[in-house]
Amino acid sequence: MDHTILPHDHHTSESSQRLMETMPTVEAISLVSEALKQLGDPSRLRIFWLLCHTEECVTDIAGYMQMSSPAVSHHLRLLKAAGLVSSQRNGKEMFYKAADSELVNELHLIIERIAEITCPTEEA
Repeated sequence: MDHTILPHDHHTSESSQRLMETMPTVEAISLVSEALKQLGDPSRLRIFWLLCHTEECVTDIAGYMQMSSPAVSHHLRLLKAAGLVSSQRNGKEMFYKAADSELVNELHLIIERIAEITCPTEEA
């Protein structure tokens, strides 16, 4: 790897090199940035949290959220484009759930820690 020379390198060249070697790629940061941007909306954040715990159709999500189905569909479209939600058709209905990825799992945990929410438990 080439050594990057900074205009005002105030660190030792070894620490600067170590920093450059561990810096995330633009692509990796872009994925996280887009996910955080979408979760910056309170409605999308609540929908995302809900879908981390259940798989639901738009109509039921709208009921949980006390929103219209078109509004929920709009939020789901954005969450899906950001890779946070996945969908599966069952007959005429589309069902949504949180995507199965490390980013989604970590965001779910972070949201619950920050908001001091406990995951619902399933009853036997």
